[in-house]
Amino acid sequence: MSPAAPAAARPPFASLKRLPEFLVIWVPLLISAGHVVTFALWTTWMSFTPSTLVPADGFVGLRNYNAVLATRNWKIAFDNLLLFGSGFVVLSLSAGLILAILLDQRIRGENVLRSIFLYPLAVSFVVTGTVWSWLLNPGIGIQKLVNDLGWTSFRFDWLIDRDMAIWTIVITAVWQSCGFAMALFLAGLRSVDGDLVKAAQIDGTGPVRIYRRVILPTLWPITITVAVIQLQFAITTFDLVRALTGGGPGIATQLPALVVYDFMFQRGNLGRGAAAAVLMLLVLLAVLLPHWTWRAIQNRRAARG
Repeated sequence: MSPAAPAAARPPFASLKRLPEFLVIWVPLLISAGHVVTFALWTTWMSFTPSTLVPADGFVGLRNYNAVLATRNWKIAFDNLLLFGSGFVVLSLSAGLILAILLDQRIRGENVLRSIFLYPLAVSFVVTGTVWSWLLNPGIGIQKLVNDLGWTSFRFDWLIDRDMAIWTIVITAVWQSCGFAMALFLAGLRSVDGDLVKAAQIDGTGPVRIYRRVILPTLWPITITVAVIQLQFAITTFDLVRALTGGGPGIATQLPALVVYDFMFQRGNLGRGAAAAVLMLLVLLAVLLPHWTWRAIQNRRAARG
């Protein structure tokens, strides 16, 4: 057998052709990662120091963490996070899935409707919170409009009700993000193998049962991904609450991000604010790490298969 032909020599400066690609993608990515990691480490270090208005040296152990966990603000914020996170994720997933199923029927004007449902994503959370605060304000919003129409007994004053105010944030957040869930679910529905659906139709299976038994089970990976992304948003929510309720009435709608802001910029206690931020990071990692582990296991199984 003749010896293998030598590999073709690479043309000079061939690697330089990929330099723009490297600069556009990897340099900003590395800078962003370095920024996040650096400030996360700096915040963690500051949470163990007696820093107040300015960073200070010294080591106080877990004193800042104990102080934050003992405050009424943090307890209310964490309870609100559980309520807001669960309600927001369940309702946004449900609304997004329903909208995706309706659009999957190839209805007329689908492109227009899809644009309308996705439009809230283009609006900043500050604008969304401000507009919804007007709508939900009992003096100028929906309640006043219905009262002026003659239904004087109608009440929709959740914005000033300590027990119901958190649900105004849930409603607003669902309106803002259900279009995102819809887009991902719709992409998943359009990627379902048509042969499976046709086989089910030949067997006489009705549309509802086809969705329940054939189509929806294939959407579990997308459902988990959307849920994790929505949970990440719920944990880090700040500007929406700040614009909609300001954390009120009183501190009834406090969330962890507002506690961080309160300690750092209103009370001037950087150490405790940093401790609250680290606690937020731990909650976020408790959501992300299981998801990353699950994705790694799935990718490893797919590679073996």
